[in-house]
Amino acid sequence: MASTEDFFAHLRTELDGIRAAGLYKAERIIATPQGAHVRTTDGREVINLCANNYLGLSSHPKVIEAAHEALRTHGYGLSSVRFICGTQDIHKTLEQRLARFLGTEDAILYAAAFDANGGLFEPLLGEADAIISDELNHASIIDGIRLCKAQRWRYKHNDLADLERCLSEANEKGARFKLVFTDGVFSMDGTIAQLDKIREICDRHGALLGIDECHASGFMGARGRGTHEHRGVFGKIDIITGTLGKALGGASGGFTAARKEVIEILRQRSRPYLFSNTVAPSIVGASIAVLDLLEGSTELRDKLEANTQYFRRAIQEAGFEIKPGEHPIVPIMVYDAVKAQQLAARVLELGVYVVGFFFPVVPKGQARIRVQMSAGHVRADLERAVAAFRQAGLELGLVK
Repeated sequence: MASTEDFFAHLRTELDGIRAAGLYKAERIIATPQGAHVRTTDGREVINLCANNYLGLSSHPKVIEAAHEALRTHGYGLSSVRFICGTQDIHKTLEQRLARFLGTEDAILYAAAFDANGGLFEPLLGEADAIISDELNHASIIDGIRLCKAQRWRYKHNDLADLERCLSEANEKGARFKLVFTDGVFSMDGTIAQLDKIREICDRHGALLGIDECHASGFMGARGRGTHEHRGVFGKIDIITGTLGKALGGASGGFTAARKEVIEILRQRSRPYLFSNTVAPSIVGASIAVLDLLEGSTELRDKLEANTQYFRRAIQEAGFEIKPGEHPIVPIMVYDAVKAQQLAARVLELGVYVVGFFFPVVPKGQARIRVQMSAGHVRADLERAVAAFRQAGLELGLVK
């Protein structure tokens, strides 16, 4: 019989194997607020190209001021779940504002976007129903679907013919309700879902359509409303999940936006909502301020778009292969996990903070540096970053 010490020895062996394979993920520590530039604990200031701070709002003065004001007027925390004593007037205001911003009837807040997806499917669908999911959907979607008893289909990534096949099979098996769910933007590749075409397919098969907008809300589309605006189907998506922790301020918290009936059922039965403390007042107040900024002007999303176009062109001219697209996620393909880490480490030495991604975050043989643009970057930041990549790529034999 194995002992408890055998268990810990087993974990040490597992960790040694991860390190030996070059797959160990080390956390770098910063000692400043999140921004276009950050300072590491060794005192170096570096250009930050690996944050989800798409609009540069994580440390925006108006956002910080709103957080301070909410602390003053509504306290530090609610010490409870919503249905007991954890709802304040500002929570209801934020939910209404999110619904309006996203083009839905209502919205519900969660402590995290992972919880929004984790608590979505089980309350809405049962054994008689079907969920059809893109094979590259985020882990939170996958885990949420696992908690649901509905029949499951996975279609090949971004493959509309395979999606149609799955829906046809679900119909043939007599599925009552069918829900197609996809990331609006896929976080590793920056792929933008073909929501206009998916909506047409769903309509032909009598299916609902849901999307995760974590890497889209605030900057995709002409007014920054999201992937559905970008694809011309604003107001035509049945369920939208997303986060307050990326473009919309960068703190934490998630949401689901949908028809009123959907939101009411989630308030009654969604376990992460019922059994987790509500979002802190400072985050709620700051998030309202974020929506004020975004509804008042498209200046930030416009600057992000310009930065993205420049960097995508410049990094290819420097000799690197990137995943094609138009999203501010720019995957610089290296393919080898060890080389990806070496490139990230050398670029950091040259003053640019990036991170290598490799299995199991991406498939084996698809290692990369995922660079992310921000409206907080100025052109000089991006020029310096491209130069650092070029120098490191030459030193490591990755470019000619």
